Amino acid sequence: IYKSRKGLTVQIDNTDAEGRLILADALAYADEESPDLLIDMATLTGAARVALGPDLPPFFTDDENLAQDLTDASLETDDPLWRLPLYMGYDKDIRAKIADITNAPAGGMAGAITAALFLKRFVSNAKSWAHFDIYGWAPTERAHSPGGGEAQAIRALYHHIRRG
Repeated sequence: IYKSRKGLTVQIDNTDAEGRLILADALAYADEESPDLLIDMATLTGAARVALGPDLPPFFTDDENLAQDLTDASLETDDPLWRLPLYMGYDKDIRAKIADITNAPAGGMAGAITAALFLKRFVSNAKSWAHFDIYGWAPTERAHSPGGGEAQAIRALYHHIRRG
């Protein structure tokens, strides 16, 4: 059991899902400032890549205006991204037996969504929040990217922020 910065206790059911613990504490710390916009980007799950492939990173937000603005920025910069749902029906899957939440639900279904729902628990003061579950490596050269290290969604996010 791990006690987070926010005070939530986390049952460690998968030691390979340690990155979300660090990110959760970072989000909780940033959230203490009640920002207008809180964005996190992480190579958090393999499930995101399985769902959408290596070219299309998902993002999660419950702010409809932010979702539309990010989608528009993606189209305007030719920097692909795709919104996946923060489906609250899966929130039950991150409940734990002996702590507030688990770091990884059993079964691994909807892994990108349950990881985003886990992170959402650590953001309560920010006016808007979005989580990008990016893939940081392009195995082959593509039209918009050489092979190797990748900065998925950076152009779209930068465009959104510059627009204000």
